[in-house]
Amino acid sequence: MDAVDTLIAERACERLIIDYAALNDAGDWAAVAALYVADGRMSRPTAPDDFVEGRDAILAAFNARPARASRHICANIRVTVSSDGTATATSQILLFTGPDQAAKVGSYQDRLTLTADGWRFVERKGSLDF
Repeated sequence: MDAVDTLIAERACERLIIDYAALNDAGDWAAVAALYVADGRMSRPTAPDDFVEGRDAILAAFNARPARASRHICANIRVTVSSDGTATATSQILLFTGPDQAAKVGSYQDRLTLTADGWRFVERKGSLDF
C-alpha cells in the first residue's frame, strides 16, 4: 500500500466514524447497525465492558433506547491502516443530550475492516472519560 492509498484508507475510516455520529444523532438505527460487519460488536462509553454482539443485536439495542435529542462531536481521530485491509482507530467524543444534561466526554477504540461495501466496524469499544 503506497502513501496515497494509505491516506485514502485513513480518510475513509475517519468518515466512517463521523458518519456513525451523524446517523446516531439522526436516530437512523438501521444505518448505524449497517456500519458494522455482520458479527461486529460494540460497547457504549457508559458500559465499556458490556458488549452487544452481532449487527442484528446492535440494531435491537439501538431500537430499545428511549428517544432523545443528541449531538456527538468527534475529535482527535487517529487511524492506523494495515496492509491486510484492516485498521485501528481512536477518537474522542463530546456528547450533548439536552439542555438539562451535563456534556459527556468519551473515547472509542475501533477495529475496522475493508469489505465489499467499504470500511466497516469489527468492534467499537467506548469508554467514558468524564
